[in-house]
Amino acid sequence: MKIAFSTIGCKVNLYETEALKSLFSARSHEIVADDEQADAYIVNTCAVTSTSAKKSRQAVRRALRKNPDAVVAVIGCYSQLEKDIFETIPGVDIVMGTTNRARLVDHVEEIAKERGPIIDIEDVTRYKTFDKLGVTAFTERTRAFLKIQDGCDNFCSFCIIPFARGRIRSRAEEEIIAEAERLVDQGYKEIVLTGIHTGAYGYEREDVSLARLVERLVKLPALERVRISSLEINEIDEHLLTLLAEEEKLAPHLHIPLQHGDDSVLRRMRRHYDIETFKETIAQVRRALPSLAVTTDVIAGFPGETEAEFETMCATIEEIGFAELHVFPFSPRPNTAAAGFDKQVSPEVKKERVNKLLKLNEDLAKAYREDLLQSERTMRLLVESCDSTGCSGHTGEYVRVRIDREEAQANTVRTVRLRDAAYPVSTGEVVG
Repeated sequence: MKIAFSTIGCKVNLYETEALKSLFSARSHEIVADDEQADAYIVNTCAVTSTSAKKSRQAVRRALRKNPDAVVAVIGCYSQLEKDIFETIPGVDIVMGTTNRARLVDHVEEIAKERGPIIDIEDVTRYKTFDKLGVTAFTERTRAFLKIQDGCDNFCSFCIIPFARGRIRSRAEEEIIAEAERLVDQGYKEIVLTGIHTGAYGYEREDVSLARLVERLVKLPALERVRISSLEINEIDEHLLTLLAEEEKLAPHLHIPLQHGDDSVLRRMRRHYDIETFKETIAQVRRALPSLAVTTDVIAGFPGETEAEFETMCATIEEIGFAELHVFPFSPRPNTAAAGFDKQVSPEVKKERVNKLLKLNEDLAKAYREDLLQSERTMRLLVESCDSTGCSGHTGEYVRVRIDREEAQANTVRTVRLRDAAYPVSTGEVVG
């Protein structure tokens, strides 16, 4: 059979899609692009925002139009939370959630022989097992995501993910190392550790920890770089700080969600830190590694957000000096506490505040790159792709850099300096 995948959402969804591709390929099925004619379409959905939920529904409708006779399976966070939406769509054959995805291959093959709906969804809040999906190869040939945990115990007032993914479940360390070794053997130069709450890896177990896992991974001989996809501010310990300062293979970049820069809003969000703690920890991290790039997530228009609270957030962001922001408008999600809060911010005000934060992001990103330019700092660039005019990739600091074509080839690592401070893509020169 020809199998096509559509993936909406985060790095975890991308990882799980690649793992499912591996399972289908192992059964001799052919993986094709999602815009091609296929015998089965798998839509891996997301529900983190109303926009991602809408994109998920659109992807299902596209699959149904592409080939009305194809098997259509809907999986992921959105179907876990609202299976009834997809059960009632004519032409959807399989509805699964965020557990037991390895059964999908059997379901698709069964439906192909004898049509009939399959609903395979468990109560994820009671699920305590890490799904043993493994990746053998990625579509991208230079960087590989490696899922190390699932679930989240935080229950922030705006976030639906704990209801879609369940509680924290950490993958066995030996399984992670074994998969990392397979990926390195296939030529991947960078491994990105990812999860629903990556920094909580090992919280529910006594035999593993994130720092110890990183310490083992950086010892893999042919691996050039390990990157941690995201950490909460209160998950940075002395062991991890030491690794950041001493291990050249550990990317000098941390993505640490701030979400808001005003303490009163953070309390309404049910975040477990205050602004002073956040600032102090960032200062401690920068003392250990002055060259570290810190990026973050922020939300505009949280319920009750006043103009003064928004301005405080902007001032906090500027004071910390992030290298880049990921900006999101508040999106009320069903059954979350924040969806029922009073004083919902109007769409017009949210849009205005998002635009201000996007402008602030551009200023901060250019300022960070200007510092790199003026200091003539050298960085390690993983060349991810090349065309007739040049090659590009990301440095350890997660700065996207383009260099001359004759100076590199894909899937190599070069030492570079910036020639300009342009954003989102800077020009660099190879110095080694």
